Amino acid sequence: MSDGVNMADMFGKMMDMQRKMAEAQEALAQVTVTAEAGGGMVKVTANGQQRITAVKIEPQVIDPDDPEMLEDLLIAGVNKALEEVAGVAKDQMSKAAGSFLPPGMDLSGLGL
Repeated sequence: MSDGVNMADMFGKMMDMQRKMAEAQEALAQVTVTAEAGGGMVKVTANGQQRITAVKIEPQVIDPDDPEMLEDLLIAGVNKALEEVAGVAKDQMSKAAGSFLPPGMDLSGLGL
């Protein structure tokens, strides 16, 4: 009784997809993005694992009488860096999964 599904083939494709997804995650560990806030006065670097790896602050933006401005610039820079690296991660993971999906299938609802 065959319903047209080859279980061994399906299992092999799933193993290939797992391998490609793991490779994509490893590659993401090497990705970095740097975002700027305040016209480049604050620069924040994040990696593909969505971790902040560096913050660069130009001395002239450090005003002891206005710490709120620096706080706002840091928040803006961190958020922008994390948004950018999340976009890169989404693209790479979608590409890794895409070769195993039927044409037109959208995984965005699953966070991919």
